[in-house]
Amino acid sequence: QVQLAESGGGSVQEGGSLRLSCTASGLSRSNHCMGWLRQAPGKEREGVASLYFGTNSAYYGDSVEGRFTISRDNAKNTVYLQMDGLKPEDTAMYYCATDASPPCEYLYTDYDQEDPKPYWGQGTQVTVSS
Repeated sequence: QVQLAESGGGSVQEGGSLRLSCTASGLSRSNHCMGWLRQAPGKEREGVASLYFGTNSAYYGDSVEGRFTISRDNAKNTVYLQMDGLKPEDTAMYYCATDASPPCEYLYTDYDQEDPKPYWGQGTQVTVSS
């Protein structure tokens, strides 16, 4: 059973930065991807960024590419999301996830066929004011 613990959310002014952290326990060889998705009130879930362990390939959503950076500390089983140039439209609840769709589907050769078991954290709120 994978457990994910997020931290680092908060409130920031437009143009500011935040770094989210997600520490995983219970990872096994069947877990291949870890990343972040977000959901704002009244909007659909959106994949933000993800990292595929084996190849270190990364995926970024169009709306965050160039502003957010995902990285991993293998020794700590922790994935980070550095968010720079934050905008009010980045305001959302951010969830860490392993092998979930979103945000991992684009890093699998065939996500539906491989059908991995996803896990999600409890979420951390990010609020950006103008």
